[in-house]
Amino acid sequence: MKYDVVIIGSGPGGYVSAIRSAQLGMKVALIEKYATLGGTCLNVGCIPSKALLDSSEHYYNAVHNFSSHGIETGKLKVNLATMIERKNEVVNQTCKGVEFLMKKNKVDVYTGIGSFIDKNHILVEGADGKKEIETDKVIIATGSKPVTPAIFNYDKQRVITSTEALNISTIPSKIVVVGGGVIGLELGSVFARLGTSVEVVEFMDKILPSMDDDCTRELTRSLKKSGIKFHLGHGVTGVKATKKSCTVSVKKNNSEESFDIEADYCLVAIGRKPYTEGLNLQAIGLSTDEKGRISVNDNLETSVPGVFAIGDVIRGAMLAHKAEEEGVFVAEYLAGGKPHIDYNLIPGVVYTWPELSSVGKTEAELKAQNIPYKTGKFPFKALGRARASMDTDGLVKVLAHKDTDEILGVHMIGPRVADVIMEAVTIMEYRGSAEDLSRICHPHPTYTEALKEAALAATDNRAIHV
Repeated sequence: MKYDVVIIGSGPGGYVSAIRSAQLGMKVALIEKYATLGGTCLNVGCIPSKALLDSSEHYYNAVHNFSSHGIETGKLKVNLATMIERKNEVVNQTCKGVEFLMKKNKVDVYTGIGSFIDKNHILVEGADGKKEIETDKVIIATGSKPVTPAIFNYDKQRVITSTEALNISTIPSKIVVVGGGVIGLELGSVFARLGTSVEVVEFMDKILPSMDDDCTRELTRSLKKSGIKFHLGHGVTGVKATKKSCTVSVKKNNSEESFDIEADYCLVAIGRKPYTEGLNLQAIGLSTDEKGRISVNDNLETSVPGVFAIGDVIRGAMLAHKAEEEGVFVAEYLAGGKPHIDYNLIPGVVYTWPELSSVGKTEAELKAQNIPYKTGKFPFKALGRARASMDTDGLVKVLAHKDTDEILGVHMIGPRVADVIMEAVTIMEYRGSAEDLSRICHPHPTYTEALKEAALAATDNRAIHV
């Protein structure tokens, strides 16, 4: 069987690229080593974690906030088995949706490990034996996996990653999260809401080091209120596990101060690394860099003509939506189009509560690049909609060019800002100004009004409601 394009990996980058390629008239094959499609995001990442975040937030609100609304619930308890079952059903429905889309778009799916024989021939090794398929072009979309250095003694029992954390059978009394990034904070939030004592160890002196300082300070404060304890500026020197618990040894940076934390689990969330095992890249003369990434040019093509790579295996943020954009980009490029991705306008989101989202430049980046800018801020506590829903933690910050007023970055922490950020992305896509945004009529009362007010503050320090 010969194909126009073969895609290895069925995560968001891979399956979206398969669909777009098929829409453009190509004959497409998709190779996935696991029995279900969707990759890390759908199976053990974005989708299941959001299901648990929502479930745990419902419980937390019932325990802590319902009485303020005049809702008396009595004594509550968590049925973790049902919560996990609901999460699994969400995952199952989503993965089956991808299966349906493959059939709808006439994409041939091969289950097994795909590896290069040469750049035009791929070997698929699965439970039903070996198959060789021929193709004109190949897209590598094999994603990433958690980083688990030997010092952590990762055993998948007491020392775990996000994969195992999504299927814990009983609520831990205490858990240590190593890493104050997106994954660590989201899963730490899940357990904290369910009553687990959570301690976060982060090597840097702030959580989410690459994100806006005002927003990360506010999120730290809010997460502390929910019971999470932070050890910022600390590193882990070792982890020892038994059948029922683990001990995490922690040392303060640039100091002799050290201590041990006893817990039920140690969740390792210090990052992810590109996954290229089994591809047999050397057969086509490809290698990876010091971080395990595959190098690509501006068209996402590797040094081997006709072989492309997208998503977590190449440079840039490891985000599902970034991989999707790249998947569409390659498909359209192969069809003769001239696609474009503005990587500066790929938003980042942290699904804690309050949520945190951002797009564009941070203040630190603007200062480093000597770009003159002005700032507008608006707190959610001054917003009627936020007071009505009791979600008053957070703020919106708009950064605009001091001379031209063009919006250069927007950073927000608050209720539903994972959705609100798209208003900023849209106006920045068209190089709009803070005044443009401030003069758009926003419905009242909504969370989006906070963005309008921050834009007013940036325009001429004329926010109305603060």
